[in-house]
Amino acid sequence: MTGRVRRFARRSAAVAAGSLGFTLVELLVVIGVIAILAALLLPALAKGKSKAHGILCMGNHRQLTLAWKMYSDDNGDRLLYASEDPTHPETEAAAWVTGILDFDPTKPSNWNPDLTIKRSPLWPYCGKNLSIWKCPADRSVVVVRGEAKPRVRSMSMNIFLGGWGGTDGGWGPVFSNYIIYLKQPELANPGPAKVFVFLDMREDSIDMGNFGTRMAGWPDRPADYGFYDLPGYYHHFAAGFSFADGHAEIKRWRDGRTTPPLVPGGLVNDMFASPHNPDVAWLQDRATRPRVQ
Repeated sequence: MTGRVRRFARRSAAVAAGSLGFTLVELLVVIGVIAILAALLLPALAKGKSKAHGILCMGNHRQLTLAWKMYSDDNGDRLLYASEDPTHPETEAAAWVTGILDFDPTKPSNWNPDLTIKRSPLWPYCGKNLSIWKCPADRSVVVVRGEAKPRVRSMSMNIFLGGWGGTDGGWGPVFSNYIIYLKQPELANPGPAKVFVFLDMREDSIDMGNFGTRMAGWPDRPADYGFYDLPGYYHHFAAGFSFADGHAEIKRWRDGRTTPPLVPGGLVNDMFASPHNPDVAWLQDRATRPRVQ
């Protein structure tokens, strides 16, 4: 009887010890379940990250637009220029930002905010906060002697706010036939809630401080629609915008022609016809209005 008890105890211990491990099949099943859960969760996490970036981006827009408005309030309702006039250097002092962004590693102004942003008339009004000049989803860099340096901004200003040093830049009727706003009260047509101030631009289209909406075809000739610049699409084919009344929003693009493939480290073709593109109509309706003849 004692021998039987010992054999039973040994057998029970062996079974118990074996229950602490996993067979290969069990391990594969567990790994498969984990892979399925990861596949289900990753898109949700990516969507959550994109949504968080969008919220941060709108916050940046609101802060930068508040700085723009405060500057105007302190300067007799005068609006800053979307860009300087390259032929008149004296206009640089009244431009919201100067210089041209590209990927040239020999141009420190691409990555050094001391040369551009910190010289902006808006700098004292924006809490000296560099982060609000960029969409948080913009990861564009300039490679300088093997080091990747983040570019200084992704925001651009509506060209019809101040134009090129207060002018149409010599482009003729495509700009001169439309209001170039120079004072806050002029925004009453069509209203500050209907005129965008800043937007995110894509890294391969941004250059000067302005975004030029092509107004050809407004409001009822959609066959004439097209682009002079391309907006960003950092937020899952959407871009951040801020408006002269201070509100910000995310605009999702509807037409694939608005979001051609990115050209990393280069320049995309951003001047082209885009007839019947609803995104062009949306931009036109929020950029300016025709001059009263």
